[in-house]
Amino acid sequence: MKVYQTNEIKNIALLGNDGSGKTTLTEAMLYESGIIKRRGRITAKNTVSDYFPVEQEYGYSVFSTVFHVEWNGKKLNIIDCPGSDDFVGAAMTALNVTDTAILLLNGQYGPEVGTQNHFRYTEKLGKPVIFLVNQLDNEKCDFDSVLEQLKDNYGSKVVPVQYPLATGPDFNSLIDVLLMKKYTWGPDGGAPTIEDIPEEEKEKAQEWHKTLVEAAAEHDETLMEKFFESESLTEDEMREGIRKGLAARGMFPVFCVCAGKDMGVRRLMEFLGNVVPFVDEMPTVHNTRGVAVDPKADAPTSLYFFKTAVEPHIGDVQYFKVMSGVVHEGDDLSNADRGSKERMAQLYVCAGSTREKVEELRAGDIGCTVKLKDVKTGNTLNGKDCENRFNFIKYPNPKYTRAIRPVNEADIEKMMVILNRMREEDPTWVVEQSKELRQILVHGQGEFHLRTLKWRIENNEKLQIQFYEPRIPYRETITKVARADYRHKKQSGGAGQFGEVHLIVEPYYEGMPAPETYKFDGQEFKMNVKGTETVDLEWGGKLVFVNCVVGGAIDARFMPAILKGIMSRMEQGPLTGSYARDVRVIVYDGKMHPVDSNEVSFMLAGRNAFSEAFKNAGPKILEPIYDVEVFVPSDKLGDVMSDMQGRRGMIMGMSSEKGYEKLAAKVPLKEMSNYSTSLSSLTGGRASFIMKFASYELVPTDVQNKLMKEFEEQEGEDA
Repeated sequence: MKVYQTNEIKNIALLGNDGSGKTTLTEAMLYESGIIKRRGRITAKNTVSDYFPVEQEYGYSVFSTVFHVEWNGKKLNIIDCPGSDDFVGAAMTALNVTDTAILLLNGQYGPEVGTQNHFRYTEKLGKPVIFLVNQLDNEKCDFDSVLEQLKDNYGSKVVPVQYPLATGPDFNSLIDVLLMKKYTWGPDGGAPTIEDIPEEEKEKAQEWHKTLVEAAAEHDETLMEKFFESESLTEDEMREGIRKGLAARGMFPVFCVCAGKDMGVRRLMEFLGNVVPFVDEMPTVHNTRGVAVDPKADAPTSLYFFKTAVEPHIGDVQYFKVMSGVVHEGDDLSNADRGSKERMAQLYVCAGSTREKVEELRAGDIGCTVKLKDVKTGNTLNGKDCENRFNFIKYPNPKYTRAIRPVNEADIEKMMVILNRMREEDPTWVVEQSKELRQILVHGQGEFHLRTLKWRIENNEKLQIQFYEPRIPYRETITKVARADYRHKKQSGGAGQFGEVHLIVEPYYEGMPAPETYKFDGQEFKMNVKGTETVDLEWGGKLVFVNCVVGGAIDARFMPAILKGIMSRMEQGPLTGSYARDVRVIVYDGKMHPVDSNEVSFMLAGRNAFSEAFKNAGPKILEPIYDVEVFVPSDKLGDVMSDMQGRRGMIMGMSSEKGYEKLAAKVPLKEMSNYSTSLSSLTGGRASFIMKFASYELVPTDVQNKLMKEFEEQEGEDA
């Protein structure tokens, strides 16, 4: 295979909702470019994309597929991404390592929630977008309606380049207003017949052509001047204008295909080869030090590894982008993240599971390799005199969590090895061994996301696992002031144990004044602060420990032991065994024994005094509250709001965003456990949501009583 220069390489992400036809389009593109000899079918399980067993089992894309086509002396690297929002990690990765996004739409549905989500990601990353309307042969397809929805959602930047003469089962021709030609296909698609535009379509085509010319001229002053003078541009000038408009996100061209019949695919690839921006025409990526790294072949070699696939009989296949320089087969490189050395024994370009060996790849290109010793997803490999590291991919927060355990407890270690390896393939799977909840948690993007994980572990790894409801990380705190004292005394021959601690607990808030005077049962207690220690708790909130002991009642050397005892009880609150937070403890008196007092005695005295005071200080349970944003079609908004209120959700606001309603709410984490599945069921899969931690808030009294009762029952069972 020819070695492509940076200015001959284009990197493209293929995105779209489930069912929009990405896998079928991929087959048609590979067939048209000669990479494959016949097009596969999803039903026959013989496509280049979706070649993993789990994808064939579900009939869905689960992983992104990297492939390339050579077209008119250009190399197009294309990453076909899963459509489901559960596998958003693959789309985020692809958008970060490519330069242009094709957003594929199902002609019968038009823009869907997946379109909206993907467009939002392109917006965030500043990537050019091409809308591609597929399945024009579907009897429910209405191209004019789809175009109208796109313009309503994304404004006047949406500019059609083509339109079909008819949609439905009879679709076989379209008008291209860039080239001003009519394209017609036979029943088998492929190469079109290209003719002049028929008389009855000329007026409409001229009008659309003028709109396209105006949009192309808008991003280049020279072209704009020429347009004002002659109201027309040459084909090359239009391509140049469209390329600049794309790169600036000043226009979103709309194309048409019927991928299943291979109609319009060849013309699309011509446009991709001729018009979309090259690697070196897009904004420069910066390394972790903020230094710009230009994709230049004469710069030091730097590779960014963005994807790992574990394939049967091969092991890890590592996909990378050449960020700068040139990589050759046999090059020795150093891992900037792990400090290890690696040899690039083999270099490949890919088309799904098919790989073709190459001797070198240049800046901007995408390839893969195998049998690296110690490279993880997200690592950077550098040549000599190069210290780049990249960390530009930001993944969304998880939305669905399940506790996980193997059916056979003896397989826990084996399960953890598998989970950590699988996270290399999809970084949006997050594995957590929670000391607080005493569970192993798997966080993902949705119920289907985790179901896929389970299928793969059980079918590929032959390890039976169970998912179950995760515990909620409640917190405990106090609402009023309380006092307690405790004497720890133990005598069993020889030196005994003795320690007595008197303390006061109260709710802590930022900026509260130093303790002065307290009254309990008519008795006044005056404080004389000797020292204050603030502990930032790793689980959030604070413990403030104030030493007000006077007259040497407790030796200063025992104060750390008292704090240690209090901390041990903070880790296990009395109501539900959850972490406690936001408490100020004032130790003001106590007693020692010249022989029997030691650190253990004061640790136990401090722990027990604190425990008793805590129980008398109006203890309350706090629960984690999350900010939730739901993107929902307007016809389903009422159902979603009603469901949200049934989850103790507090609606914070509503707004319209590009054809969808955005609902903002604060919801307890406890109520979000199965939200992903419920939302999909309520809206027919047309809604999506994001969530992130907001704060801890007091639970209602009825909920607190229920939680305490459950905890008592559980403690009784464990006793």
